[in-house]
Amino acid sequence: MSGTVSVAGALPGRLVALPSVYRPQADTRLLAAALAREEVGCLTEVLEIGTGTGALALHAARRGAVVTAVDVSWPAVAAARVNALLHRVPLRVLHGDFAARTEGRRFDLVVTNPPYVPAPGAGPPPRGAKRAWDAGPDGRLVIDRVCAAAAGLLRPGGVLLMVHSGMCGARATVERLAGEGLSAEVTARALVPWGPVLRSRQAWLERRGLAAPDERREELVVIRARNP
Repeated sequence: MSGTVSVAGALPGRLVALPSVYRPQADTRLLAAALAREEVGCLTEVLEIGTGTGALALHAARRGAVVTAVDVSWPAVAAARVNALLHRVPLRVLHGDFAARTEGRRFDLVVTNPPYVPAPGAGPPPRGAKRAWDAGPDGRLVIDRVCAAAAGLLRPGGVLLMVHSGMCGARATVERLAGEGLSAEVTARALVPWGPVLRSRQAWLERRGLAAPDERREELVVIRARNP
């Protein structure tokens, strides 16, 4: 079954959300606030990697940007396309891996809320809702790919905005982006209660040294990187 979810703030008020598609949550809202601080206009070309319901892509498109949204999940692509129609906002939504679907293109702004939850197993889930959050033992399977690709995706002066958990290592992300020639920094932080996924992995996270025994809140970070 599909449903609708209400989203506060700068994001669209109502969105169609299919069962296996990641719904906007605290990390989405934190990234939306960062996006709202960027200069976006009718000539701005924006890429969203891992669009989910399309909430962030629609936020940028409503400000006049030309937006391309990519997701590996067909249900996410369907949800984003339906939401674009419902909100009467032009949005180009592509299915597949972001690197393959954007080859040879550059953007003024790249926005992403990638999978970042540490999970047992070396690779990403092949299907299902977990594809939206599971990202390998250190949570960096997709984060590191975005870091490696960012310089090639951004025009001179272009900006990357990425949100992820502090468990994944904000410093590591900043250093990797700097190693690709970008200037990068953490521009926002928020503490949120653990959700059901982290609670279900408490013992495993503790064994991995990713969480303390009494830890029940997760730090979210937004990293902003600029191409010189």
